[in-house]
Amino acid sequence: MKHEENTTSRGLILFTTFRRFTRHMKGPMKTLIDCAAFALVTIAFSLPRMAAAATPENLESGIVGSVGSNSNWSGYSQVSLIPGAGLLPITSTKTTFYLGFTGGSRADIKNMVLYTTARGKTKITAVTPVTLGDVSDPEIDLASASVCPGGAISTANPCIVRLDPTNITLSALNDYYFVVYFTSGDTHNESISVTVPTVAQTSLRGAYQAVDDSRLEVGGSIPSLGYGNPPDLLMYVMTD
Repeated sequence: MKHEENTTSRGLILFTTFRRFTRHMKGPMKTLIDCAAFALVTIAFSLPRMAAAATPENLESGIVGSVGSNSNWSGYSQVSLIPGAGLLPITSTKTTFYLGFTGGSRADIKNMVLYTTARGKTKITAVTPVTLGDVSDPEIDLASASVCPGGAISTANPCIVRLDPTNITLSALNDYYFVVYFTSGDTHNESISVTVPTVAQTSLRGAYQAVDDSRLEVGGSIPSLGYGNPPDLLMYVMTD
C-alpha cells in the first residue's frame, strides 16, 4: 500500500509541476506538454497494479488443509490429472508445478513430463518436458536449507519445491497429465515421503503405479488408473 501511495504521489506532483510550467503557454506546445504529463500520471497509477498482477496465481484449485504422508517411491510414477474443466479463469503463458515432500533427505527423479489430451480423452496429443534447474531428472536435496528453508520436514512442515515454469498455456479444451517418475532401485527414494491431501477440496486428481509412465509418446494412451482421488506429491499448479 505504501508503494502505491508513494508512486501515485510522485505522479501527481509531476503533473502539478507540468501544469504550473504550462499555465501561461498557448498553442500546440502547451497541448503536447499537457498530453505528456497526463501519460506520465497514467503510468504512475498503473505501476502498482502491474506489480500486483505479477503475483503467482493458481491455475487450478490446489491442495488445502493438512496433509498426510506416503513413503517409498523408488520405481514409482505419480500421474496427476489437471482437468481442463477445473481451470480457473486465469490465462498464463507459463505453468508452474509445486511438489510437496514430508520426509527423506534426497529425491532422485528419473524424468518429469506433461502430457496433453483432448478434454475427456486419453490419446496423447503433445508431450512437454518439465524441469527443475533446466533438467528433467533432478536430484532434490531435501536436507538443504536453500531447498527446504523451513527446517526439518514432516506432515506438519512439508517442503514445497517449485519446479521451473513450463512454457505452456493451459486450455479448458484439454486435459493434462503431469508425471513424475522416481528412479528405481534407489535407496534415497525408498526413504522419502510425499504429501497426501487429507481434504478433497481440489480439482486436481491423481494416481500412481510401479511403472515408468514418463516415456509415452504422441499417439499413445494415458494409463487407465481411475484418477478418483486428489494427487499425492503435486500440491499446486500456478502461473509462476
